[in-house]
Amino acid sequence: MSTQTTGTIAVFGATGQQGGAVIDALLDHEAPVRALVRNPQSDRAQALAARGVELVAIRSDDAASLSAALMGVEAFYFMTPEANNLDEVETEIRIGTALVDAATAVRVPHVVFSSVFGADHESGVPHHDSKHTIEEHLRKSGLRASVLRSTPFMEVMAPKLEHGELVLRLPLPEDAVLKMISVRDVGKVAAALSLNTAQAPGGVVELVGDELTGPQIAAAFGAYAGLPARYEALPLSVLPSDLDRAMFRQFAKMADYPTDLAAVRAIEPATQDLAQWIRSTGWVPSTNVAGS
Repeated sequence: MSTQTTGTIAVFGATGQQGGAVIDALLDHEAPVRALVRNPQSDRAQALAARGVELVAIRSDDAASLSAALMGVEAFYFMTPEANNLDEVETEIRIGTALVDAATAVRVPHVVFSSVFGADHESGVPHHDSKHTIEEHLRKSGLRASVLRSTPFMEVMAPKLEHGELVLRLPLPEDAVLKMISVRDVGKVAAALSLNTAQAPGGVVELVGDELTGPQIAAAFGAYAGLPARYEALPLSVLPSDLDRAMFRQFAKMADYPTDLAAVRAIEPATQDLAQWIRSTGWVPSTNVAGS
């Protein structure tokens, strides 16, 4: 039986959607939280401070500030900024390795890194391979580490309402199974590992809450809304960048990867499937407009 960590948990990426979900889950456990932020005066940072979160200003290019921010913490959760081009991929790797080096310098007892599904190997997707590089750097550090390999978020799956019908369009074949997880559950699993109330078997958890084809995703939203729903598979050419096209090719390949849904629920029994997420959020369809 694991004993819950009672010391401070540091979080990098605290003002974003995913980091915010981690902080929500930590505060639900009344854990002391330290947010590493670039601008403590920002509205999002101040909102965290109002909830009792300690703010520490850091610069990702300043090793001393990173190490100082991690002094005395019991665990450290971090994610890296999502890259949209190759220059940002290099920046992501630089930030990720700097955070690992800072944690190593002060011997943080436990590091939890938010990676991506499939990052156990190089896939040819630059902003996924960047996370593989960071995973390898973390592994070589010798620190106790847990890696969360997230799948796409349910929050971005919603169809649009068009002429009384829900339409979901994705550049993914109609028969490809898309693995997914809710952001809330990423936070809950990350918090459980950071607090030591759960363990990651082999140091890795592949975060999958559900796996459905495009037509099944559309049908789940339609069933909740009481509306007809359909799926349209788009060509990869609609995507704006080579990185996005490589990513969706990888999503299609991931359909054939084995999935252990029970592994996530062993850590967070209330992990949601898509239908549960739709109900819990009270999802309301939005109208598709030109240019959206």
